[in-house]
Amino acid sequence: MGLLNVMILGLIQGITEFIPVSSSGHLVIFQHFMEVDGGITLNVFLHFGSLLAVTYVFREEIIGIITLKEKYRRLTYFIIVGSIPAGVIGLLFEDFFEEVFSTLTVVGVALLITGFLLFISDKINTEERPLEKMKWGDAIFVGIAQALAIFPGISRSGSTIVGGLFKGLDRELAARFSFLLALPVIGGATLLQARNIFSVGLDGITAIELTTGTFTSMIASFFAIKVLLILIKKEKLSIFAYYCWALGLTIIFIV
Repeated sequence: MGLLNVMILGLIQGITEFIPVSSSGHLVIFQHFMEVDGGITLNVFLHFGSLLAVTYVFREEIIGIITLKEKYRRLTYFIIVGSIPAGVIGLLFEDFFEEVFSTLTVVGVALLITGFLLFISDKINTEERPLEKMKWGDAIFVGIAQALAIFPGISRSGSTIVGGLFKGLDRELAARFSFLLALPVIGGATLLQARNIFSVGLDGITAIELTTGTFTSMIASFFAIKVLLILIKKEKLSIFAYYCWALGLTIIFIV
């Protein structure tokens, strides 16, 4: 496949997994024009790279959750509840949605919707509620917003962060909950796809290419998370709206 193509796929996965511009939408676009598909094995390792990055950034919370510390117990319950909508829809309808809706036109329209969500994100007057005042309904609402990202072109991070802000959560909490909520989704999807590795093997990818792709995805994801956290605090999330609109309109009217 070539190291360059693997690195490009790693960069796309790492950046767009957390920057709210839709990783699934960009993957559809990239594979259409570049005619490059890394297959199941590479896809698993690229997602694993993103998983490593978010695990490192939020290691304190994750350790607290695993060790059942009282400080993080409430957060743990909310993550479990918030993961249910995406888990159910993903298991039942992911293949259907990818097959029916993974067309460039649909991706273009979905990117316009993502742009709208990002545009209004900085204009939402939140109640600035901290974790102590977060409710079960907030977790479910954000979980449903995450489930909408099954549509290629709808950003998972964008929809969940905006969902949290819409429910009045503190900006930092909305972002933190969004990233932690991604762990079960990314981890679960990676494990499900990993089962197929035993049947396809390396799928034409060398060990060096897999290592390079994973490392590239991990580094790109790390910086993407850091940048997004800064922009959310500064209420600058809407800057990505213009990119989504430009890309979406280009796909719809020019491609």
